[in-house]
Amino acid sequence: MEDDNPQKRRHDSTAHPIEIGGAVCPVPLQDYPKIVLGHGGGGKLSGELVEHVFLPAFQNDHLNRLGDSAVFQAASLQAIGQRLAMSTDSYVVRPLFFPGGSIGDLAINGTVNDLAMSGARPLYLSAAFILEEGFPIAELKRIADAMGTAARNAGVTVITGDTKVVEQGHGDGCYINTAGVGVVPDGIEIAPNHARPGDVVILSGTLGDHGMAIMSVREGLEFEAEIQSDSAPLAEMVAAILRVCPDVHVLRDPTRGGLAASLNEIAASSECGIVIEETRVPINPIVQSACEILGFDPLLVANEGKLVCMVPAEFADAVLSAIRTDKHGREAAIIGNVVAEHPGVVVAKTAIGASRVVVTAIGEQLPRIC
Repeated sequence: MEDDNPQKRRHDSTAHPIEIGGAVCPVPLQDYPKIVLGHGGGGKLSGELVEHVFLPAFQNDHLNRLGDSAVFQAASLQAIGQRLAMSTDSYVVRPLFFPGGSIGDLAINGTVNDLAMSGARPLYLSAAFILEEGFPIAELKRIADAMGTAARNAGVTVITGDTKVVEQGHGDGCYINTAGVGVVPDGIEIAPNHARPGDVVILSGTLGDHGMAIMSVREGLEFEAEIQSDSAPLAEMVAAILRVCPDVHVLRDPTRGGLAASLNEIAASSECGIVIEETRVPINPIVQSACEILGFDPLLVANEGKLVCMVPAEFADAVLSAIRTDKHGREAAIIGNVVAEHPGVVVAKTAIGASRVVVTAIGEQLPRIC
């Protein structure tokens, strides 16, 4: 029987070698028999792991939407028109303490923000710790205290948890998993596939602060001013956005894979094109310098306290003002538009008037940053 499924052939490990610019790759890029660091980097390999391992295994509509959190109807809330959102994330950052934060507040803010990206008001979190034998209790207390402070600042409560200890040499000090639930008001429908041509793309602040804060510590880089992580809760900012624009189409926090990964995921799932103006993208000059020294593209660097939103053009100015009134959004900017042309492709217009395609990193640009 003739094979008329090119997608299946592309994933067949016996397929012919791939030739790229004269170089030959002996197997498809996604054909990895073992996990590599890139599978956790938020790029193409992460996407392929989800597509070919987890989605087929769990098979449900909530997971297939691939949002930052899953929104679902709880029978007890149906009468008042509210739905629940649920999300979970694990944190393996190295080092555990860094300028502007620690693994503790990162574990709270990250899950709070994932819930907020569905329009939810975060309410409750769980916290699970995997500790390595020999880890100092004083450091664990610092982490727990940071989590408690972050939870109070974000208006959430940690109500359950778990602790496991592994033998010395079989961990890396401390890993944390947090899961959270929140309530989504009736009428709010935010999803990665809701972008529409004509939407305006708004970024809430400077790119790359978190990733470069981590890397500056690892590499011992010193600048005129210390690069601080942007780790912060964004639920209040999202609430302010929804007050002036209940018709928000897309919200994403560009963490692993950076803005490039988020925009490419949105463009692909919405079957639209996205055009951004590079000169409009806010980047801290010190972060820009660090990226140049290390050879990184700021669009690919992780953030932990920023969001990108897509809203109808008539709401753009009101949304921008709402974001700028939040202490974490004072440098927000309109950076581009959603277009009907080149569906699934993100294009950046450069300062010299040229255009370039913004691609998602294949693997891990900055390992162990969240």
